[in-house]
Amino acid sequence: MRNGKAQKLVAAGYRGKRLLRGVVCGLMTTAGGIGHRLPYLIPDFRTATAIAVVIVAIELLVISWIRKRFMDTPFLRAAFQVTVGGVLVFLVGIWIGNP
Repeated sequence: MRNGKAQKLVAAGYRGKRLLRGVVCGLMTTAGGIGHRLPYLIPDFRTATAIAVVIVAIELLVISWIRKRFMDTPFLRAAFQVTVGGVLVFLVGIWIGNP
């Protein structure tokens, strides 16, 4: 596994500016949340859900790519980890949503 610039900086204790990290995390969380909620403005529930599923799949692929690119995680391992995390979030949502 190669040791990229980001890994060297983290290993040296440098994690970047706190405010910038917070802003980036906040913006990405907002973008992700809006991305798979906007389809529900469509009146037809099934169509909206199908579009939301596609958007979530794209989000998970992007996260996997980011993990591969910047964290030196093999793509399939990253995709597996992200998919398992997504499934767990989905199951918890179902659990919370059912009385």
